[in-house]
Amino acid sequence: MLIPVRCLTCGKLIADKYDEYQSKMKSGEDPTKILDSLGFDRYCCRRMLLTSVETIQQVIPFYEAIQKRKQEVQAELE
Repeated sequence: MLIPVRCLTCGKLIADKYDEYQSKMKSGEDPTKILDSLGFDRYCCRRMLLTSVETIQQVIPFYEAIQKRKQEVQAELE
């Protein structure tokens, strides 16, 4: 996951707490309580953590398509 290292608004470190946040979310805890226990009091830091999206799973199909097309072009040139 590509989590920003720091909050873009206030500069607080957030990436180091993401794994703990994910493990607590999977255990079924309340997100509000998790964020409070991790020290995310400002809404800007909460936003950075909550709105991070798993982008790598969306990018992989495009990368694979590019690699496949590259191989096709190389085969045509040979």
